[in-house]
Amino acid sequence: MSNDAFPLQRKLAELRDASFDVLIIGGGIYGAWAALDAARRGLRTALIDAEDWASGTSSASSKLIHGGLRYLENFEFGLVRHALTERRVLARLAPHVVRPVNFILPVWRGARVGTTRLRAGLMLYDTLAWGRQPVQRHKRYNRERLLHRYPFLAEPGLRGGFRYGDCQEDDARLTMLVVAAAQAAGAVCANHVRADQLIERNGTVVGAELRDQLDGQCWALYARHTVATVGPWVQELVGETAPAVQFVKGTHLVVPGIPHCHAAFLLNAPQDGRVFFVIPFYNRTLVGTTEVSVARPADAQPSAEEIRYLLAAAHAWMPGLSWGESDVIQSFAGIRTLQAQDTNSLSSVTREFEIRHPRPGLTTPIGGKYTTARLDAAEIIDGVAHELGCSQASTTHVEPLPGAPTADNHLGEWIEDAQRQLMAAGLDEDAALQASLRHGTRVERLCARLQDDARLAQRIDAECPFALVEAATAIDEEMAMTPDDVLRRRLPLDLLGRDRQTMRDTIQPLFPR
Repeated sequence: MSNDAFPLQRKLAELRDASFDVLIIGGGIYGAWAALDAARRGLRTALIDAEDWASGTSSASSKLIHGGLRYLENFEFGLVRHALTERRVLARLAPHVVRPVNFILPVWRGARVGTTRLRAGLMLYDTLAWGRQPVQRHKRYNRERLLHRYPFLAEPGLRGGFRYGDCQEDDARLTMLVVAAAQAAGAVCANHVRADQLIERNGTVVGAELRDQLDGQCWALYARHTVATVGPWVQELVGETAPAVQFVKGTHLVVPGIPHCHAAFLLNAPQDGRVFFVIPFYNRTLVGTTEVSVARPADAQPSAEEIRYLLAAAHAWMPGLSWGESDVIQSFAGIRTLQAQDTNSLSSVTREFEIRHPRPGLTTPIGGKYTTARLDAAEIIDGVAHELGCSQASTTHVEPLPGAPTADNHLGEWIEDAQRQLMAAGLDEDAALQASLRHGTRVERLCARLQDDARLAQRIDAECPFALVEAATAIDEEMAMTPDDVLRRRLPLDLLGRDRQTMRDTIQPLFPR
């Protein structure tokens, strides 16, 4: 994929003056991959979102591309194998964004899952990840080695543990790159465009009534097939024929980074045995997630009870870090939309993906995971293409995403070179490293902007490694229309920074007057 994917442009005139083969409503990770897949098959494709790319659940994840080790307990071997295959594919398509991270899995005396079962599970996890993987196979650590490397762990009862590999990413950033690739393949993409209601003729969905959220203009868009990748808003859009789902809220905390530690941790909350993560993220730490059943998407707000729960769980196993409520920099929550099941345990509700057809001309997916969205979207578009008489197969596994260094480049050396270029242009060392990982081969564009205006090398927030040049690029070239688009999704500053209003005031002059 060349850098011709940018600038990402909001071409409303093309949405108003054309009919489409496929209208995709919802620009999260599923909608983004579906739009790319459909466009590459030669289908005339439109992609819209009522707010911004990844503005819902797709920017409120644990920021991982992983197989889901914990799903082995529920014998969901197919789901885990599916996800591990995609972990390999995504690390190849976007190696600058999807990168390996080591997970540490300590074991204490009396653990719900003992050493023998964990070793068997990790051996199976490695086996299911067939083929060349971006991560190392698991390794066992004794107690002494764990405490030497991670002295903040609870010492009483610690028996040792394991290291295993998965991958990490910036979920909103990756979604935006897939949208940019869809545009480059011919899709017409526009954020801040709401589908007020579906249009039907003779019982068949033939498009939607749209409204520009920025200026209020309304129009009808017609398409041969409509795909509603709207997650928890499926009932609001589809109405009484919407599939039965249940909403599960997951909350994360953002707390200070752990000094000299680049590993993530998989732990069990002592309160109820539930799995949670402690993950490094842009010099901060994510702690999460919870699982709480809620009635509606608007309930995706962290509660005081959840914050106390996560802090207590982390403190039980990592007392040396002493995180308290005053250390919580930010918190955020997302909604998972899962298949409705009669079970008392939310952890046992399947994450398996399912395609539904609530009305003729309309497809909507239920369940699934961020990691498996590309392959699941290919299955969605397989059905749409068959209905529309298109025989072209999916090719989204072939061409790298925008900014990906070529296979000829050794990634580590490439990143070092890109970082040097950005530092020479004025960025500080950490901001240069993060910009190279986020923009990939587009760092030359950042360097050119810095040469034109050296003031853009200034950080937006002194504690966070993001410079004004990234905000300016987001506004001019990445379809960021509002401060929230910039600070929550093109950059994760709303998650990492302490003073949201000051950050907004800092970037406001960059917007067109």
